[in-house]
Amino acid sequence: MKASRLSLVAVAGLSLLVIALSPLGAASAQRRSSSGPALFPIVIDDRWGYVGKDGKIVANPQFDAAGDFHEGMAWVKLSRRFGFVDFSGVLAVNPQFDSAGNFSEALAWVEVADRFGYVDKSGKIAINPQFDKVTDFADGLAAVKLGKLWGFIDTQGHFKINPQFEEVGPFSEGLARVRLDDRWGFVDEDGKIAINPQFESAGEFGDGPAPVRLGDRWGFVDHKGTIAINPQFDEAWPFAQGLARVKVGGRYGYVDKSGKIVINPQFDEAGEFSEGLAFAATKDRAGYIDDKGAFAINPQFDEAWPFHAGLARVKLERAYGYVDKAGKYVYNPTK
Repeated sequence: MKASRLSLVAVAGLSLLVIALSPLGAASAQRRSSSGPALFPIVIDDRWGYVGKDGKIVANPQFDAAGDFHEGMAWVKLSRRFGFVDFSGVLAVNPQFDSAGNFSEALAWVEVADRFGYVDKSGKIAINPQFDKVTDFADGLAAVKLGKLWGFIDTQGHFKINPQFEEVGPFSEGLARVRLDDRWGFVDEDGKIAINPQFESAGEFGDGPAPVRLGDRWGFVDHKGTIAINPQFDEAWPFAQGLARVKVGGRYGYVDKSGKIVINPQFDEAGEFSEGLAFAATKDRAGYIDDKGAFAINPQFDEAWPFHAGLARVKLERAYGYVDKAGKYVYNPTK
């Protein structure tokens, strides 16, 4: 089974297709709309379309690639160009961009002639393509790169925090991780240092403390930078639904906000919890566990993705399908 690692910073470029089809779990990268009907991308004979929650085709397979829905829109690729479809599965923004990302806070990034900007849901340019790299908006701000440095802009395209950082993550809980002089810390939405750069690495604040690395061990800090869970893990990821994934001795398990191990490290691979379940793998097969660590859906898939709107994408060999929380196929795998 292909290893699935959390992407802490979603950046623009050729990673688009990987983001759409990789079993990622970072909450900041997987914000989705809860309004409107749920549609899910499928592939048949290497053409992409969409099915509804009942597994019935809503948009016939016709695209070269297709992404998940965010805020009622999803990017699609057709003849080397990217556009957007709405919940009807019909093109709402004609393919015209070199690449495109997800809508977040009513804007989606697009690439035009090697520069990145943002469009609104009508496809109108809202922020002119001018940046070297960009990310989705979060908490009213998006990270953008000019030259070698990152800063943050607001939804009008104005710099709220000038480019000055070597690397950044998205805002979450009012703070964003930043790297200065090869050390990670956190800034607030005014660009003021909230937690001094001191860590070898850091992740986002989820619904609990943020993971940080000191030396060769990971722990967690609170919003003031105080150690909340002592560094003791080989790796650690942000909290989701009260639990954080950690790696100990080459195996994955979960801790609660006190740092207590509530699901023993035993899995070869694992993801964050979503809708009460998390994908976990053992012996090269992935299934889904509950918050007690028991398999609710037995390991049987080559790859698995987080649940969204009651369904989860799974992969068998080269084919992709969707299962419900009982592990029953709603849409049988196709490729």
